[in-house]
Amino acid sequence: MRKIELAKPQAIIFDMDGTLLETETLLKDVHDRLFVTLNEEGLYTKPAPPSDRLLGCLGMLLEDIWKTVMPDSSEQARERADELLLQYEIEDLRAGKGLLYPDVEATLTTLKKQGIKLFVASNGLEDYVKEIVRCKNLEHLFDGLYSAGEYQTKSKVDLVALLLKEHHLDYGWMVGDRSSDVEAGHKNSLSSIGCAYAGYGKQEELVDADAHIQHFPELLELLANCMKQQ
Repeated sequence: MRKIELAKPQAIIFDMDGTLLETETLLKDVHDRLFVTLNEEGLYTKPAPPSDRLLGCLGMLLEDIWKTVMPDSSEQARERADELLLQYEIEDLRAGKGLLYPDVEATLTTLKKQGIKLFVASNGLEDYVKEIVRCKNLEHLFDGLYSAGEYQTKSKVDLVALLLKEHHLDYGWMVGDRSSDVEAGHKNSLSSIGCAYAGYGKQEELVDADAHIQHFPELLELLANCMKQQ
């Protein structure tokens, strides 16, 4: 882990899957339904890959996910998988499925009260990211929701750069569980906070993060410590 002194952020930018949302609580059922449908439609008739393979792809751009999950599939099958993934995710979110990590809402509320601007930057689809925030009643806490699906960015680095430019931000924290989040923070001159609690990626992905948290509320401890030092 890099050793730097954190400064109080103007803004904190959060990844979604594996950071705010415990995605496994939503995606396992979605995964099973998706591959049943692909099989019924004759688009992918081989045995369904394990759901852990899909979970391990969280943080990738959607176009890269299916190449990893089912590399032997047709382009038609991948396009249909895109449609079904979004459809089933939104249906299940509206049915109340999918859990936030413990104390996410309370922690975000405390950060907001301290005058810190809060954002989401996700490589997911626009409707998916916005539906999570809506269904979990978090809309009032965020100053902006940025997704690769909406802005058609090719990397998390580009997405975060766009967010910073549009909101005239000079310094903040990037919080996430994958190497793409660490990279997006550092290449945009932000401090990167690695979320070590998700387990969807490999531990070494977060080795270059400036700080690590094992539970979401530990962000408040990091903030309190950096404010003491100023």
